[in-house]
Amino acid sequence: MKKKILSMVILAGLALTMGSAAMAEGKIAVVDVQAVVAKSAQVQALKKEQQTKLKDLEKWLKVAKADVEKQKTQEGKEKLLKKYNSDFEKKKAEISKNYKAKLQEIDKSITETIVTVAKSNGYDMIISKGVVIYGGDDITALVQKTVK
Repeated sequence: MKKKILSMVILAGLALTMGSAAMAEGKIAVVDVQAVVAKSAQVQALKKEQQTKLKDLEKWLKVAKADVEKQKTQEGKEKLLKKYNSDFEKKKAEISKNYKAKLQEIDKSITETIVTVAKSNGYDMIISKGVVIYGGDDITALVQKTVK
């Protein structure tokens, strides 16, 4: 058992050493992805769009609530409430689905931009700035200028 653990430690050490040697040959960049996303015009537009859709949904809910309250019988109220609850869940799911799809498109676009900027500046590896304590050229500003 001790031999197995010792051999695993030795293999891990060798892998780290070989990985460090390979990385020493390449040019490394770091990117603050959160900062890039925060300044992205696409993300800002998506947030505004999402807020508008949520406000519209709130207005719809007020109308639905008023419509339910107009019903004279308890049975009529329950039937209409059930219908509106179903409609609300569908609308909410559609808004969420649409938001996620657009967010994925933006994420893909930002990732492609980061890769393009890194390649055009001769970098072999890009690492998120959040996981790097020291080292690497920070290309966040370059990426922010390029991202739409």
